[in-house]
This record gives sequence, C-alpha cells and structure tokens, in this order.
Amino acid sequence: MAILVSGSLAYDYIMDFPDSFKNHILPNQLHILNVCFVVDNLQRNFGGTAGNIAYTMNLLSAEPLIFAPLGEDGKDYLNYFKKLNLKTDYIFLSQEKLTASAHITTDKDNNQITAFYNGALIEGEKIAVKDLKDDVAFALISPTQKEVMIKHAKECYELQIPFCFDPGQQVTAFSAQELMMVIGQAKFLIGNDYELKLIEEKTGWGVFELLKHVEVVIITLGEKGSLIVNKDGAIEVGVCPAISVDDPTGAGDAYRAGFFSAFVKGKDLKTCGQVGAVAATYAVENYGTQNHCFTLAEFKNRYEKAFVENLTW
Repeated sequence: MAILVSGSLAYDYIMDFPDSFKNHILPNQLHILNVCFVVDNLQRNFGGTAGNIAYTMNLLSAEPLIFAPLGEDGKDYLNYFKKLNLKTDYIFLSQEKLTASAHITTDKDNNQITAFYNGALIEGEKIAVKDLKDDVAFALISPTQKEVMIKHAKECYELQIPFCFDPGQQVTAFSAQELMMVIGQAKFLIGNDYELKLIEEKTGWGVFELLKHVEVVIITLGEKGSLIVNKDGAIEVGVCPAISVDDPTGAGDAYRAGFFSAFVKGKDLKTCGQVGAVAATYAVENYGTQNHCFTLAEFKNRYEKAFVENLTW
C-alpha cells in the first residue's frame, strides 16, 4: 500500500561555516544585525521535505507518492525521481514560478540558519487528494505552504486516510485555531522538542492534552534519540551510533521515512522508532539530504547491531 507524502520539493544550497555563529553575533546589537558568514563548502542538492522522505522510503522498499509541485526549472528534479523509479504522477509542474529553494548554513556546533524561498509551493493547492488513483494506507502532511497543509489534511480526514501531522518549521505560520483543527484530524503528531514546545504554547495543550486529539505524539530529540508517547505511556528510543556526523540536515526527514515505512508494514511503535533512528543515522553520515544509500540487507544488519534484536522486513 502506498504512502502519500505531502510536503515541499526544493533545491537545497547547503553551506558549512567553520566557526560558531555565536562568535559573530553581538547580543546587544541585534537591532542592527549585519553579519556575513564566509563558508568553506557549498553544494546544491535535491531536497524539500516530500523529496527527502520519499527518497529514504524508496530505499526501504516502501511506496511513497510525492504530493508536491516543482517550478518551471524543476525538470532535472523530476527526471531524477524517474531514474529512482519513484512515482511522479502527482508532482505538479508550475509554469510561472521557480522551484522552492533553501539556503542552509550550518556552523561547527551544528546550529543552522536557513533562508527559504517558497516559489512554486503555493501551487500545491492545485493537487487534490480526491484525485488519487492509487490505494493509500497512510499519509504524511509535512512542512510546505500552510494553506496546502491545511487543505491536504482536511482531504485526508474526509477520505478517512489516517495521517501524521508534521508542522515542523511552519508551526509559527499556523494560528492556534488552525493547529488545533489539524491536530484534531490527525492520527499522529510529530516534531522535535522545540517544535512541540511551540505547539504547546500556541494551543495550551501539553502532551497529555494532545493525546486526547491524536493517538500518538512523537518527539525527536536529536542525538538523544526520540520519545514516542501514547495513552499507554512513553517509549524511549535510542540512537543508532554514527560512523561520522557530516551533516545533520535531513536527519528528521529520514527518521520519518523510516518510522512510517515500518508502521505501514505493521511494526510496533518501538520498532518503528528504531527503524527511524537507523535511517536518520545514514542521513547524518552524508552531506546533503538525499545522498545516503543502503541495501535492505545492510540496513537490517545495522539495525540488529544497534538494537540487538532481529528486524523482519
């Protein structure tokens, strides 16, 4: 069964700053902030939440359906998906806008500053879930234009397609009422600890209150692993040891790809989180968000070494 992935497609310009941002920002001069970070590495990569998640799902032999637009300059991205044998039927090509782009600078402490151009993403509203010709087992509503997220969430809810709401960096774009509405339609809610804190502050709902509206809350904690909470309690999931930490960008998307690929296969929540953890580690060991690669046999071997239990796939 396929997994609908609504989100963004973007070109990522990823840069490494060989120092700490904090050494170049004067706290008492923020009202006249004017800084230049000279980077020592720059790459253009295929990215965006929908692209990143679908890429790793494809490695895990899942069936992602990418639900997102590309700009008039997006044909190379589209051809890249076709070479990966990813289904492109629901990727809309804009005739007026450029593809969205993210300019991401990471310092030596793994802090990030991102500038994002939305471009063609607003045209995601032209893609309707009701037009799906494939059977869908689950959906991810990942960060993109707020209006698109609300639309696709509503359509999934009305069509009784269970979905995970992943507001990510778009949390600040939602009003409290909009957040509560989409959370109330979702089966899962996922975010890192900072994003969950923002959601709690906006809605007034702590984790236990959130569980009155969704079945599962997933909190990713970076190098500390993740926490999966439902009405039965909390499951702590550790990390898979990394050989190197080359680039944290895209680790969260890889985690989501692993988690929900396992979920659709009927795995329990702990196993889902551990599959997500292994997928995330592959991502951080490679520069860019879609440059990691593994076979299923390699993935299973690494999972079993990290968590000392068998993984059937």
